[in-house]
Amino acid sequence: MTVAAREHEKGLTGGAPSRRLFTVEDYYAMAQAGILGEDDRVELIEGEIVVMSPIGSRHAGCLNRLNELLVPSARRRAIVAPQNPLRLNDSSEPQPDIALLRWRNDGYASRHPGPQDTLLVIELADSSLDFDRGAKLALYARNGIAEVWVVNLRANSVEVYRSPGPDGYAESSTHSGSDRLTVPGLDLEIEASQIVPGM
Repeated sequence: MTVAAREHEKGLTGGAPSRRLFTVEDYYAMAQAGILGEDDRVELIEGEIVVMSPIGSRHAGCLNRLNELLVPSARRRAIVAPQNPLRLNDSSEPQPDIALLRWRNDGYASRHPGPQDTLLVIELADSSLDFDRGAKLALYARNGIAEVWVVNLRANSVEVYRSPGPDGYAESSTHSGSDRLTVPGLDLEIEASQIVPGM
């Protein structure tokens, strides 16, 4: 029996399948080859291409409100980057709903921002809540993203995570209603109720 035949038989009799993980370079090569299109809502998470959830009206409304709240205070002090790539490492390039970035005159036209450039990541979560709180939050912590807000659209609350490390975030708190949140890098406090529509 040939090696190929043995491998085929092994696959048919319960041998563990292997996964093909991708690098950021692979990811962009697939886009250039037309395998991934401009309109595909995907992100690269730890070598796997993950399909992002469709954007519902509450999600879109919340994103619009956050832009309106952050942009005036950020002018020439920080960059508000909605749903743009954030290069965490060679195998992960998520597209958070909002990344608040350190100011650069070129607006990061020469390269995608990385953890060292990031003041705050905000993820808006409804159907994606378990993924955002689980795999994605752990990924941000391991790569040193200093602060993450998970806007829980199910519970009308904002979860704040700080002090990242290899095992996750050491500090977490949940805010709603008139609770005030301080935006890192900006002289700005906003109420949780300003962020979540219908709170």
